[in-house]
Amino acid sequence: MAVYTEVTDEELSAFLATYDIGTVLSYKGIAEGVENTNYFLHTTQGFYILTLYEKRVNEADLPFFLGLMQHLAKRGLNCPLPVSNREGEPLGRLAGRPAVIITFLEGIAVRRPTAQHCAALGGALAKLHLAGHDFAMARPNALSLDGWAPLFAQAEAQADTVSSGLAERTRRELENLKKDWPVGLPSGIIHADLFTDNVFFIGPQVSGLIDFYFACTDAFAYDVAICLNAWCFEADASFNLTKGRAMLAGYQAVRALEPAEVEALPILCRGSAMRFMLTRLVDWLNVPPGALVKPKDPLEYDRKLNFHRHVKHAREYGLGA
Repeated sequence: MAVYTEVTDEELSAFLATYDIGTVLSYKGIAEGVENTNYFLHTTQGFYILTLYEKRVNEADLPFFLGLMQHLAKRGLNCPLPVSNREGEPLGRLAGRPAVIITFLEGIAVRRPTAQHCAALGGALAKLHLAGHDFAMARPNALSLDGWAPLFAQAEAQADTVSSGLAERTRRELENLKKDWPVGLPSGIIHADLFTDNVFFIGPQVSGLIDFYFACTDAFAYDVAICLNAWCFEADASFNLTKGRAMLAGYQAVRALEPAEVEALPILCRGSAMRFMLTRLVDWLNVPPGALVKPKDPLEYDRKLNFHRHVKHAREYGLGA
């Protein structure tokens, strides 16, 4: 979440006049994340998030994202709900961008998750996978194996200005991932971006999941790998086995991983680390002027990738330990 598109008072008033959500009391930009423009909106009827979709989000994908949130909420998963305007449409236009108002979720995102948080996250992730099984729409994962080489092409020439040898390390790793990437794993709707800032807690319990704008159809175990990378490493790039064990146990208490998923977990962790290293690298080298956001460090995921290269079995992440 961030602010790339400024909205004037007049533009906002005209946009909100098409909704029945009361009178604006205040609004302010949310200076976090790197994808879309977001405002915290307080009206006489409550609190909302106003999102303007920037260029990385394909407008044709928005019915999938908004429909998925509605579907998951009906299946009992606590997530934001798009608010429809007076014409019954959840999607409008504001300041030249596609825009939506979504409901506000109570809770806080934890910056330093404990093993208890990781266990709760694992259970919530598995519930999401099960809740999406009968969602009628599908969306390919554009940021999986076939999308990594084009991403690298955008940054390859400047990669070594970020870290010496990064370009060559990445080229070798992309070749290995292409050779070893698993196919035929259990698949369905995945979140694909479930970082700590996209999970809200009240106490030790998950109160909601947000930011479904990378959700897609892919292997469930790939989503697990993304969460291991996002939740179970410490600031010094060491893997916290206690957190990994807790997250995987929380997941398996709801949905058991199949043997093929267990076998594939190390390569999936390498792949998910590559995905976020590359998108961060591109963002690091191409921050829009004036954006109220600090790009995230791609080398964090380069270091995680180096850890995964030495993992031989999912036991090393705490599975079954």
